[in-house]
Amino acid sequence: MSNNNNFYCRRCRIAVTRRPTNRPRRSDRTFINKNIRAKEVRVIDPDGNQIGIIPTYKALATAGDFGLDLVEISPNANPPVCKIMDYGRYKYELTKKKQEAKKKQSTFQLKEIKVRPKTGEHDLQTKINHIKKFIAKKDKVKVTVIFRGREITLSQLGRDVLERIVQETEEFAAVEQYPKFEGRTMYMLLAPK
Repeated sequence: MSNNNNFYCRRCRIAVTRRPTNRPRRSDRTFINKNIRAKEVRVIDPDGNQIGIIPTYKALATAGDFGLDLVEISPNANPPVCKIMDYGRYKYELTKKKQEAKKKQSTFQLKEIKVRPKTGEHDLQTKINHIKKFIAKKDKVKVTVIFRGREITLSQLGRDVLERIVQETEEFAAVEQYPKFEGRTMYMLLAPK
C-alpha cells in the first residue's frame, strides 16, 4: 500500500509524505563490536597479521583479550573483513587526515571588475589597483567590458581597454582566458603568476 515517500495514516486513511531522515545510509556506517551482523568474519590482528576466518563471537573475544575494538573494515567482502584496533584513535586519525587534505587544498575566489569602453584614465587606474589587490590575495579576476546601447559599435575600443589592463598587470598576473565576446559583454580572465 505504501511506497518509499508516503505512508498511510491509520486514523485518516490518507497518504502522508515522510520527512527525509538525516541518518547516514548503511554503506556509510562503520560497524564495531556487537553491531557486526555477520556470523563469520575474516580477522586481522593489531599488528596487521591475518588470524583467519572465525565466528564473530570468537572474534569479539579475541578483541577483548587485546583490550581493543573489532572494527568492520570491508563489509562487502565475503566474509566481511574486521580488524582489531582502537576505534576512537582510528576515527581521530581519519579526521586529522581530512583536515590535512583540506589545508593542502588551494582555494581561490573569482572576483569581477567591470569597465566600460569609455572609462576614464583615473577610473581605469583605480580598477587596475583593485586587480593588483585581488591577485596579491591569490584570487582570479574576471575583467568585463560592458557595452550599452550604441556602444556595441565600439568593440575595438573595449578590446583596447582590456589590452591596456593586460599590459599594466603583466608583471604579476597572467591571462588565463583571452578576451571573448558574449552578447553585449566582452570578458577575460586573469590569474596570479
